[in-house]
Amino acid sequence: MGKILDTIDTINEWVGKIFRWSLVLLVAVMVFEVLSRYVFHRPTTWAFEVSTGLYACSFMMCSAYALLYKSHVTIDILYEKFGPKGRSIFDIVSALIFFYPFLIVVLLQGQKYAAHAWAIKETSWSTFPMPLYLVKTMIPLFAFFTLLQGTATFIRSICFLTTGKDYISKYKKEEIQKVVMDYDEPVGEVADGKGEKK
Repeated sequence: MGKILDTIDTINEWVGKIFRWSLVLLVAVMVFEVLSRYVFHRPTTWAFEVSTGLYACSFMMCSAYALLYKSHVTIDILYEKFGPKGRSIFDIVSALIFFYPFLIVVLLQGQKYAAHAWAIKETSWSTFPMPLYLVKTMIPLFAFFTLLQGTATFIRSICFLTTGKDYISKYKKEEIQKVVMDYDEPVGEVADGKGEKK
């Protein structure tokens, strides 16, 4: 089971690492447009469309990566008051009520949406006809990868609740290990407020 979950994590780790570069491209496009418009007085016709597509690419294709590291915005007022098993129950119930219904609908409808865009080779209506069928293809891909990662989280919660075994992601282990290695103060001293960085 652990190997299957780690495989899912690895897939979304690499999808996130690849598509996070779209943010760098987005910044580059916006800087180029600002310079072209306000310094050289020659605004482009394509910067707005391309930047919109890159933004869509970044938040959709990196969604599962963010879920892997629990980086999505959450309201922890109640969640933090629960114990480990209480949090697992909360994760399972919220996944069944909110997560799965929403993303399954997005996946099914997104497939139709993308297929129609490809069938007509849909482009934007601006002076720069950006191929929207490429952007719309990311909708079902976003739903698929996020569902995949969400299912890994769901399985981990069930396993912890039923067996007490925590199949923590190997990427979370690496992240924790890095923090521990970077912070060389003894845990007891830090807790007592007596630790000094050497």
